[in-house]
Amino acid sequence: MAWWRNLISGRNDNSSGDPDYYQEGVELLREERHHEALTSFRLALRDAPNDTDVLQQVAVTYTHIGMIDEAVRTYRRVLDLHPTAAGAHYGLAFLFLQRGRREDGITHLKAFLETPPEIPEARRHIDHARRTLEGLTGEAAPGAEADIPLGY
Repeated sequence: MAWWRNLISGRNDNSSGDPDYYQEGVELLREERHHEALTSFRLALRDAPNDTDVLQQVAVTYTHIGMIDEAVRTYRRVLDLHPTAAGAHYGLAFLFLQRGRREDGITHLKAFLETPPEIPEARRHIDHARRTLEGLTGEAAPGAEADIPLGY
């Protein structure tokens, strides 16, 4: 889920010389070393327990290793701290849809699309969320009209 790292706001370079557990976790996650990544992210949280970037990576990691209840709880914690966190809404939407919680999934898809990430790498995920929402509701998703070329 390399795209996921791009949904989350960028991190500052670590110039202090201290270990960058967040970046280490991202690399381990990229290598699909999920349990080691989780350890690194937990170490990063030790210094900043309310860091929503780290918490979202923890939720992603939980999802990869099948700890879905923990992923949901972690995404909810992110939303408690940052109610418009796009990555948390996206993650919750699809976790809820996988569990058959259609209305909850729709709610989070709509929240994601209200404040989507503004980075080019997120485009396909925004499109996926729109298509999913349209399939669930039969209605055009918010912002979809902006993608229709003029003159057609």
